[in-house]
Amino acid sequence: MQSLISAKHNTTTLIALLRHGKTVWNEEGRIQGRENSPLSTTGKQEVHDWGHFMAELSIDQIVASDLGRVKETVVILQQYIKSVPVTWEPALREQNWGEWEGMTFTHLQETRGRLLEQQIRAGWDFRPPGGESRREVLQRVLPRVLRLARKHRNKRILMVCHEGVIKTLIYHLAGRAFLPEEDKLLQKRQLHLLIATDNKLSLGPLNIFPASTGKKE
Repeated sequence: MQSLISAKHNTTTLIALLRHGKTVWNEEGRIQGRENSPLSTTGKQEVHDWGHFMAELSIDQIVASDLGRVKETVVILQQYIKSVPVTWEPALREQNWGEWEGMTFTHLQETRGRLLEQQIRAGWDFRPPGGESRREVLQRVLPRVLRLARKHRNKRILMVCHEGVIKTLIYHLAGRAFLPEEDKLLQKRQLHLLIATDNKLSLGPLNIFPASTGKKE
């Protein structure tokens, strides 16, 4: 796996997708969306672990959401990959969860359980009140990712962003309906690879974790 990320590719751009470190709100079960919460102690350690992993790779460019928890993540990663330039991209912000931002999932289930279930069954059209749908997230993120791939052709891009953004990209490429009965595709706190070739994106290896660095393929 590591050799795939590190190797020189003459005709493809590799995009490694990484979620920000765990935050205080993550640990409290709160919905963040466009709101922000600082990295927790556990989250900071997770990012340091990723930093050690990234130091062994040949990353050419970091592209990241401009929300605070991502910026905090990138600052830690830069301790290990110091010479890599960073571009902040508002288009990579998390899905807007509207009125539900700041709520815990437990409170949301208790007070708006029926509406939540209806939205979950909507798949790609899941839209929190006052927020944006998953389909709209894809519509703003996908064109930007393709432009970034063209701009950094034949390079290795580390894209640090959010779970909602990562899921919309990968579920789109995997042909998923975003419904709860589908088999689980992604594991939390993992690295996922996309491959850009001829203005097209395809899936690379998913669910890469630092602990697996030394394992044989």
